Amino acid sequence: MNTKHFVFLALLLLGGWVGDLQAQNLNRAKELLREMQGELDRLEARQKELEAKEQKRLADSTANAKAADFFPEEVLDQNSIEEMHQQEQHRVASVAPVKEGEAIDTLASANEAIRIILYNDNTWRYVRDREICKDNEIFSRYWDTVNLFPYKEVPLDKFPASMAIDLVDSLRSYHYPYKGTIKSYGKFGPRRRRPHRGIDLTLQTGDPIYATFSGRVRISRYNSGGYGNLVVIRHDNGLETYYGHLSKRMVVADQWVEAGQVIGLGGSTGRSTGPHLHYETRYYGQTFDPERLIDFESGDLRRETIVLKKFYFDIHSNAGQDFEEEIALEEEIKREAAEQAAMKWHTIKSGDTLGALARKYGTTVTKICQLNGIKSTTTLRIGRKLRVR
Repeated sequence: MNTKHFVFLALLLLGGWVGDLQAQNLNRAKELLREMQGELDRLEARQKELEAKEQKRLADSTANAKAADFFPEEVLDQNSIEEMHQQEQHRVASVAPVKEGEAIDTLASANEAIRIILYNDNTWRYVRDREICKDNEIFSRYWDTVNLFPYKEVPLDKFPASMAIDLVDSLRSYHYPYKGTIKSYGKFGPRRRRPHRGIDLTLQTGDPIYATFSGRVRISRYNSGGYGNLVVIRHDNGLETYYGHLSKRMVVADQWVEAGQVIGLGGSTGRSTGPHLHYETRYYGQTFDPERLIDFESGDLRRETIVLKKFYFDIHSNAGQDFEEEIALEEEIKREAAEQAAMKWHTIKSGDTLGALARKYGTTVTKICQLNGIKSTTTLRIGRKLRVR
């Protein structure tokens, strides 16, 4: 092999090696780019996750700031809400009924807010000091002994997503309002195309009805709107309990009552087809299913505390739903709220046309007509509001 042939062969071999090296480098560069892109995707996903959490935190903070104008701070505390979610719930049995008229003495206890009542049969019980309770803002704010629903300035959109409510304290002061069977058509929820905002318990006229928790009577009067003889008691956690269709009321407005005290007798007054107790649980005017709190068959309180969720106030939300149904309902309510928030309206002014409005709001004439139930030829009256999104 002469020198020319050797040089030529060497150049061929070198060219091949260089080509292989370039191919390897190119593959490695591509691999590095894929790794970099994957890392970049992970960083972007993490950033979006952090931004979403921050937005949620700001939204919760804003909601709680607005809610704090209406609700006690302790029910809005996120730590308390999380703790209640994780707590193992224990049932609470009814205390013995209050023995009215048999107390012979009242003694102080180590806690100035609690007194000991002695009875003439050598029994006793703890009760709250009513004078100290009177200083509680719960019993003065939105207090109305005539108007059934005094919370009109606290609409549902002011409520936070969840609230932490203690149902009983160390005194465990609870008594079933009436222990019995809920009528088959007396459940909480839609009934004959109308919302039924409580539960109906079958009873005999004259059966005793008990205060569920200790508190102060806000309403005790005949209600012509359908409740008949009605007693409403507000409790120190903000809950109110309603007792309707009574044959007799045995308490008066502003009176302090203890859990287990007889507040009336069952009956069939008002809009009623037979003797029963119509019982409601409300928080700042909003109703939720009483069966979330009480097992009316056994008379037990289901739990000592409850995380009261905003979607519980929906008339379709009941204690018998399983977890998946509750999640689906909550998501549906959120979706409807988002759609409501996304709605945009325009007040017609001189010179407005459907075409101009469609261009202005990035939509179509057909869509505007569908949203408002009008035709493209409909005359636009000045001052009328049209939904444009």
